[in-house]
Amino acid sequence: MQIQGVLGSPLVRSSALYPRGTTARRCINTFSGRFSIMRVPRGGLLVDRMQVFHNRCPRIIVIAPCCKLTVHRGLLVFQELGLDISPEQISELEGSVFNVDFKAAAAEERLTRHDVMAHVHVLATLCPRAAPVIHLGATSCYVGDNTDLIILRDGFDVLLPKVAGCIDRLAKFADQYKNLPTLGFTHLQPAQLTTVGKRACLWLQDLLMDERAIKRAKEDLRFRGVKGTTGSQASFLQLFNGDGEKVKALDKKVTEMAGFARSYTVCGQTYTRKVDVESVSVLSSLGATAHKICSDIRLLANMKELEEPFESTQIGSSAMPYKRNPMRSERTCAIARHLMTLVNNPLHTAATQWMERTLDDSANRRITLAEAFLSADAVLLTLQNVCEGLVVYPKVIERHISQELPFMSTENIIMAMVKGGADRQECHEHIRVLSHEAGARVKQEGLDNDLVKRIQHTPYFSPILPQLNDLLDPATFVGRAPEQVTEFLQEEVYPILDQYKGRVSKPVTLEI
Repeated sequence: MQIQGVLGSPLVRSSALYPRGTTARRCINTFSGRFSIMRVPRGGLLVDRMQVFHNRCPRIIVIAPCCKLTVHRGLLVFQELGLDISPEQISELEGSVFNVDFKAAAAEERLTRHDVMAHVHVLATLCPRAAPVIHLGATSCYVGDNTDLIILRDGFDVLLPKVAGCIDRLAKFADQYKNLPTLGFTHLQPAQLTTVGKRACLWLQDLLMDERAIKRAKEDLRFRGVKGTTGSQASFLQLFNGDGEKVKALDKKVTEMAGFARSYTVCGQTYTRKVDVESVSVLSSLGATAHKICSDIRLLANMKELEEPFESTQIGSSAMPYKRNPMRSERTCAIARHLMTLVNNPLHTAATQWMERTLDDSANRRITLAEAFLSADAVLLTLQNVCEGLVVYPKVIERHISQELPFMSTENIIMAMVKGGADRQECHEHIRVLSHEAGARVKQEGLDNDLVKRIQHTPYFSPILPQLNDLLDPATFVGRAPEQVTEFLQEEVYPILDQYKGRVSKPVTLEI
């Protein structure tokens, strides 16, 4: 069913979490303004088609009919606290919770120019008995902001296991290759050796920080609750004839029914937009992590040391048949870059939220919050797929090491000579001369590094020739990297993964 609408219509704004286990979600194409209802697997969340992201995998954002859910919750508590609301009115609302007439709401909004009131009017038509008490004492932000907080909370709930899925795949990779020496790079210039697994632990460390930050952002969320037009709860105080304790009880019960432990003690018409800043910030930070990981993979693919998954029938270039472009990593970087930029929007929105609220935050938030979660989800799905299929080429790595190790081994050679009675300064000069000769051969003639052969053919170094192979063993240059990997996985990674047992994402198959 296709429904015409504009971005920011009630089809986007008036939306909330379906009860857990429901299977409906709405897909939104924010670029064409067309909306549709579709069925999705149990536990799925509302997703934007996001064709601009070229990613058709199931993605996440929780959006669904909200007016009825929030009004129904409120009326249940109103009745419990003594207001004159009949069981028939509540039952009527309850029976129509998922009967949302989006066409009628869109038509109503064209008349009223108000998204929430459009749905209130449609709901009143569907529920004539309950019509007199619908939206009683409430403001649009009772529906909209509380819904957004539910969306943020449950969006984080969906993202966290996917972060854990990426951590899980990289942890397996790090453990598998913790002993494989590879060139380390500083300034993108060859430095001392590390191991392939140790480098993966650097990626893992950032993902662990993201998991912790997202979890903290989720735990810090509170409900807006029942606060009225400017946050003073004046309308509810009037409903309860000045009984402030009943107003507090109403706020507390509605908050608990929404699954929150606490509501914000103070707010204006809206919850503080600093909440959006914090929520999008942790997702933008996740984008930076994914961008760094996939940038490293792309650089290593250029060196032919590491490759992302590449299908047997995949084509890298229309003009160059031999190309094996790292398109998944490139796509991850592209979406991650978009995600990283989104944090500027909530920063400006929070900064320009005049007094108790202004409406110029609304349209921006409808785009930004949805795109932040959708982008983060697309990034995580693609990143997990990449990490599940990483291919390492040890022989290429070995060759690259052989080109640089002779230079790196010079200090060990000097130490061995000194232990045998040689003069350190004299040995240093011999090494300096031979190193420059070998370096010139590499740079000027394009030949292999022959420093080791030069040392072997220099009589001065004859005392250490029997131990030269041991001095050049790459495994002796990686320090404690293998042990660091084991310690890091056991002490920091596995305890986090234990928290997600049974929730870590299954292998991801991409159609991109």
